[in-house]
Amino acid sequence: MKKFLLSAFTAMMLFSCQNDQNEASGSEVNAIARRGCASQEVLEAQLRADPTLAIRMNEIEAFTSKQLLSNFTGRLVNGKIEIPVVVNVLYRTTAQNISDAQIQSQIDVLNKDFNALNTDYSSVPALFSGVKANVGITFKLDQIIRKSTTKTSWGTNDAMKKTAQGGLAPTSPTTKLNLWSCAIGGGILGYAQFPGGASSTDGVVIDSRYFGLSGAANAPFNLGRTGTHEVGHWMNLRHIWGDATCGSDLVSDTPTHNEENYGVPAYPHYSTCSGTPVEMTMNYMDYVDDNAMYMFSNGQKTRMAAIFATGGPRAAFGI
Repeated sequence: MKKFLLSAFTAMMLFSCQNDQNEASGSEVNAIARRGCASQEVLEAQLRADPTLAIRMNEIEAFTSKQLLSNFTGRLVNGKIEIPVVVNVLYRTTAQNISDAQIQSQIDVLNKDFNALNTDYSSVPALFSGVKANVGITFKLDQIIRKSTTKTSWGTNDAMKKTAQGGLAPTSPTTKLNLWSCAIGGGILGYAQFPGGASSTDGVVIDSRYFGLSGAANAPFNLGRTGTHEVGHWMNLRHIWGDATCGSDLVSDTPTHNEENYGVPAYPHYSTCSGTPVEMTMNYMDYVDDNAMYMFSNGQKTRMAAIFATGGPRAAFGI
């Protein structure tokens, strides 16, 4: 089990999930075969734009660590945290103009995954049954905003969030989770802004092909788990391998992973890190296929709850 490690590097990490570029060298129409990440590129761009970001993120980590040490369990309303969600749809083609039903399917997936109502939750191995979590956070669709565009792709520079660049600015980002559905390009599945970033760009971006239950053509990422993974980042979760060989995700009850896992790993999959633990490959914060991820841990639950506490980076949600 990992100890909590606070460092300038881990405190600065942002998340932008994409596939291996070699896997996406063909047509953008083809389904992506692998998850991957371009975190460093996004981090560097945001740090250039805002040199104080690293300081804010370090402060958030210090606050979170303090909450965890005090056995903080979170303040819930009727036992739940409810997050209003605004979905911003930017489309050039009819397929990109995803339906209300597809949008609702993503909200439904989030509600199932964050409340242990997903049918595959029962597949969590006995080894991890003592730490698997019902996070107790719910999501409610608040608004859908649509905008036609001539852009073929948006990239990862947050252009889709900026009106001046043809995008849609976030709606009430300090009290509502904004999701953007658009053609990101470059084989990218989606990316999230970690707590501490500017409110003008806060939220989660998901390629329209992987938004909600998007159909068999977009397998193995057609079950809405890109949204679950990215919202996890928005709620201050790290990748489970800590973005380093045998790194730390700052959660005590997740095993140390060698690195990210892809596809559908056979169980048990052993780490070669200290203690050779069985890796929690089915955790939402790994890189496995949608049908192979189906749990958060209690430690992740507590870490997410801490951001909504008084003094936390998302305390303005008013819970």
